Amino acid sequence: MIPPAEKARAAMLRVDQAGEYGATRIYAGQLAVMGDHAPGNRLIARMAQQEERHRQRFDAMIAERGVRPTALQPLWNVAGFALGAATALIGPKAAMACTAAIETEIDRHYGEQLDELGDSDPELAEAIAEFRAEEAEHRDIAIAHGAEEAPAYPLLSGAIRLGCRAAIALSKKL
Repeated sequence: MIPPAEKARAAMLRVDQAGEYGATRIYAGQLAVMGDHAPGNRLIARMAQQEERHRQRFDAMIAERGVRPTALQPLWNVAGFALGAATALIGPKAAMACTAAIETEIDRHYGEQLDELGDSDPELAEAIAEFRAEEAEHRDIAIAHGAEEAPAYPLLSGAIRLGCRAAIALSKKL
């Protein structure tokens, strides 16, 4: 039988890898729609590179620890790209609203994980803390670049945040 603490850490890795993968797909969708010269493109490309680095680190930790990735990855591939493309089609501020909403939830999520981990897994806690700081930076950049000025921002943000919470809950289990 797997100890509960080990199961909890495996679920953390599974959901965090899935989230970082989903983030890379969201940015891929935004960049595909926005093209090379759209306002905010360089910012989005830079954030996408950071998310890819996060995903690679969690991929390595999953492999090293023998953790099963989420079975929902094919869904997050399509859903992430579609969310990115849809928000970019609305406009650059909606793309930033997407980032702000998701990073708000990820900041909360990573904070909860750090509280749960304490000093039981320094390697995982260090990665989460480092990535949490970068995710908060992404949120702040998005807000500074007009996220809250997106059409129907409260509705858009609320829907994306709800979807993000659902994706977190599902990826922990499946």
